[in-house]
Amino acid sequence: MGTRRKARELALTALYQGELTATPAAENFPLLCDNFEVSKKSVPYARELVEGITARLEELNARIAESAVNWRLSRMSVLDRNIIRLAAYEMLFRDDVPPRVAIDEAIELAKRYCTDDSPAFINGILDAILKNLGRAE
Repeated sequence: MGTRRKARELALTALYQGELTATPAAENFPLLCDNFEVSKKSVPYARELVEGITARLEELNARIAESAVNWRLSRMSVLDRNIIRLAAYEMLFRDDVPPRVAIDEAIELAKRYCTDDSPAFINGILDAILKNLGRAE
């Protein structure tokens, strides 16, 4: 498994923990890295993701809400919601990650950690975000 995929998994863990404990994910991130076996190579990118998502959470949530027809963020599972945030952040704010790569990685995370319906659900929302950006490939 590549370093970036491990970083995305670590970031997802931090985001999930942040929601369950009602504390900012960026605040919990160092403790998470200290107490669990994590790939040291993946920590810098994971930290970037967590801090970036935390800093732009309102903007990400607004983008997701406008693209998630008939779905409120509060109705989404915690994992689905955070995988979508992670991929949306990479699509919107990371020039070094092609949007299709961000979407593919999100689908892989969903296949690994979520329900059978999650990959299609996440793909649909991320495709809508991409189309709303006018960057459909």
